[in-house]
Amino acid sequence: MRAERAARATGPGPALLPVAVLILTAVLAGCTAAPGPGPGSAGRWKPGPGIGWQWQLSGRLDPTVDVPVYDIDGFEHGASAVADLHRRGRKVICYVSTGAWEDFRPDAEKFPASVRGRGNGWPGEHWLDIRRTELLEPLMESRIEMCANKGFDAVEPDNMDGYRNRTGFPLTAADQLRYNRLIARLAHRHGLAVGLKNDLDQIPQLEPDFDFAVNEQCAQFGECGDLAPFTEAGKAVFHVEYEVPAARFCPQSKRLRLSSLLKKYDLGSWRRSCA
Repeated sequence: MRAERAARATGPGPALLPVAVLILTAVLAGCTAAPGPGPGSAGRWKPGPGIGWQWQLSGRLDPTVDVPVYDIDGFEHGASAVADLHRRGRKVICYVSTGAWEDFRPDAEKFPASVRGRGNGWPGEHWLDIRRTELLEPLMESRIEMCANKGFDAVEPDNMDGYRNRTGFPLTAADQLRYNRLIARLAHRHGLAVGLKNDLDQIPQLEPDFDFAVNEQCAQFGECGDLAPFTEAGKAVFHVEYEVPAARFCPQSKRLRLSSLLKKYDLGSWRRSCA
């Protein structure tokens, strides 16, 4: 935040005036130096370890899976779909990409070419220069506000580990920590819970900033133990495998209290749960 500038005395006055000005300035600076929690943060949803879920990002939404949590695409589904899931007793997570530009989104033209980097392996998607927060913060807040306005309970911000990939930008671990914390603050400002997507190496630093985690393929790569800080803090870890048979990863998932699914890469409605 911009520091408050103390006023200088321009003429004679009481000897205590400069002290009073400094005290008043310090009080005002303390009030404005850091924004408090956003609206509704006290009652923010906080999913616990082992809770059941469904992750569907493609195909016609099937709202009938009997689980307490759904994770669906924030752009593709309106407030009516979220309300329908709420009527069925579900909490609903809003999937949005915060670390990559997607040429198929309605706000794609708002992202200047200067922040678009290499492709991230998915058609139409390119890594973002997360150092450019002066450009990205208002765009990401608009996406998160969209989720809040549609009635979602939480946000799953994707592509949160660009610094470990060939993005076309010289991103550092410090850049990623700063950006991920920014996304968490934006979500909390709008009263939404927020999950840390992958980014396993930075879990020790970022767990306090996030309300749950979302992970892909930790069993396949022998990394599920790295997610323990979340479950030990009483926070859910929503976990998916694509290639490892459920019989191989489910016993470990149950020991670690992960919310684990076997899914196909298209992330349609098909699922197999460890429950």
